[in-house]
This record gives sequence, structure tokens and C-alpha cells, in this order.
Amino acid sequence: MARIRVGVIGAGGIAQIEHVPNLLRLKDLFEIVGVCDPSRTARSFIAERYAIATFESIEHLLHVPIDAVVIASPDALHKEQALAALAQGLHVFCEKPLCYGSADIAELIAARNKAKRVLQVGYMKRFDPSYEAALDLLPGTASTLRHISVEVNDPDAWPFIRHHDWRRGDDVPKALIDEVARKQKEQVARAVGQKLDDVAFRGFCNAYSSALVHDVNAVHGLLDRLGIEDGEITGAALYAGGDGGHGSVKLRGGQALWSMTHLTVPKLPDYRERITLYFDDAALELEFPSPWLNHQPTRLTLKRGRDHRLSVEDIRTGYEEAFIEELKFFAAAIKGEAPQRNTAEEAARDMDLLCGLARATLPSPRFSGEREGPIAQQWEGEGPLARKRQIGSA
Repeated sequence: MARIRVGVIGAGGIAQIEHVPNLLRLKDLFEIVGVCDPSRTARSFIAERYAIATFESIEHLLHVPIDAVVIASPDALHKEQALAALAQGLHVFCEKPLCYGSADIAELIAARNKAKRVLQVGYMKRFDPSYEAALDLLPGTASTLRHISVEVNDPDAWPFIRHHDWRRGDDVPKALIDEVARKQKEQVARAVGQKLDDVAFRGFCNAYSSALVHDVNAVHGLLDRLGIEDGEITGAALYAGGDGGHGSVKLRGGQALWSMTHLTVPKLPDYRERITLYFDDAALELEFPSPWLNHQPTRLTLKRGRDHRLSVEDIRTGYEEAFIEELKFFAAAIKGEAPQRNTAEEAARDMDLLCGLARATLPSPRFSGEREGPIAQQWEGEGPLARKRQIGSA
């Protein structure tokens, strides 16, 4: 197969700083045919900086000959744009979250199956060489797992992108911004099943669906390798005006706990993201750098206890960039050289958990609306935790 002709949908920061430059680096695999964005400023930057054709709308982009799209647009547009691309017979790489709820993702799965195309979600951490090494270091049994801890403090992107050559598209028409906001509210309400207040809505969209979703997906991969089934939600909170999100999940029938917290600290230019697994006699920790710092290795540490002695091993397997590796795999899946990874089914599982956590922050566990999945049922008054008082409730 010749180079894959790709169109990029959305020319914001993630496209300008990561996807467009990375696709150009992979010139043996991809040819960027065009980039579409409603911002004239963003389009001008792409055209001037990279000499790439630009289009104002996805409709114009889809009229040119392409094989695949990379969707890097606002979250609320992912579903409709992915459906439009699949209907054209195109392969789709879509940034996370794929959608806010698994019912919407089910529509994309049906469209993917009908089109017989690749639909890959942008969970780049799965391609981090240290993450892949951590999978191989896990014990062959889950019987000694005691706790999984996810802790993230994040100032947002600003300290890590100041040195990049990019341009903010701040001239999008207000009517379009308002329309995207309306779609976002509708999609979140459909996914969660109950109206959220301003803090919960912001926290679900940002702390949960934009940030923790990466860690949720990564932990799900670790649990799968250990052979541990999805657990039961024991509590959740959205706090700090929606900048903070917390959740906890009981694993192995209560023999282990998974706790997760993401907090944006906007005036502290420090980023730390840690996933730590504690076993009876060992701890395995991944400490990720800011995702905006390319080729910065994730620190993988294995601590062991034996005969009252502690041994610590730092493991480094390479400097490959996860943002680039995921695109390489996208190309391999399109060409039939590798099975699909980071599937829509995995994204649905991730969002089922995050929607369940959002419901767990509400004053009452009962709500009227659409069920999203088995995790969500716990907060409908049917599951074993239905009568528990939720962390973060009024």
C-alpha cells in the first residue's frame, strides 16, 4: 500500500504541536492532504508553517481524495465527525474522549463494522515503552495485589508549550462556539443520565473525560493483564471548581482498592502523574512526564522486599515518543499488518466507569435516564453499593 493520505480535522494546540508535526515526521507512512478548522488564524498558521492545504469545514475536507482522518477537534464534535468519515469509507484516528457515553460509542462501533475500517482512540500512553515494559513485569497472579494509586497534579499545558511554534485560533465564530457548547451539554446529559451542576459538569468534562480518562484506560490495560475483572465504585468527588476529580473502585471483592485523583493546579508549573501498583511484597510505579514534553522517558520503578531488605530497580527501555508510536500503529492496522488497538470498545468501558463516577458524586444514587453499562447500574439503586452514601455528596 502506498502512503496513507490523511486529513486532519481540527487545528488547535494538539494538532499544531503533536499530530501535524508527527504525521510529517512519518512521511514514509502518511501524506497530509489537508487540515480543516473554522479558525482563519489556525488555518493560516498551518498553511504558512507547513505548506499544507487548509479547509474551513469538514465537508470541504471530505471532498478531496483521502484514506483516513485524524480527529483533533472539540470533544463534542467527535461523534458526528467520526460518523461522517466512516460513512465515506475512511479510517479514523480520534482523540480522547471518543464520546462522553457508551451509547454514542455503540453507534460508532456499528458504523466502523459496517465500513470495515479502523477506528483507533488516541490513548497514547498504551504505546509508551515504559508502560509496555510494566505490563511484562506484572506478576502472573493477581492474588497479591493490594492497591492501585493514580495521582496527577497538572498545571495544564502552558509551561510546556511556550517554546513551541504554534498559534491559538481565537477567531472561531461565536455562533459555532455556542453550538458546540450546546452539543456538549446534550451529550453529557445523555451519558450521565441526570443534570449536573456547574462544578460537576466542568469536572466531568475536564478532570474526568479529558484527563483521568488516560489513566483509566492505562489501568484497565494493567487489570486485563492481571486477569482482574472490573470492580465496584465505592466513592467519587468533583471539587476545586471542577479542576479536581477523584474516584475509588473496589477490586477483587474488596481485597484491593483502586483510587484515582487528578487536580489542575493552574499557577504551579509542575506536572506529576503516577500510577503505582502495590503488591504484598513489591510496588511497581510509572511516573509520566507532561505529555507535551516529547521523548521524555516515563520513569518505571520496581521496588521489592525480601528478608527485610528493600531493593529498588529503575527500568528504562527506550526513548520512543508515544504520540508517534500510536500513529505508526494506526498505519500498521490500516495496512493489515497488525490488529487494531485502542478500540472503541475499550473507550466505551472507560467512559462507563467515568459516567458511573460522575453519578456517584450526585446527592442521590437514583436517577432517571439511559443506562450506560454495568458499572453505571450500581448508582441506579440496583447494585450492592446503591444504599451507600457517596463521597462528595451533599
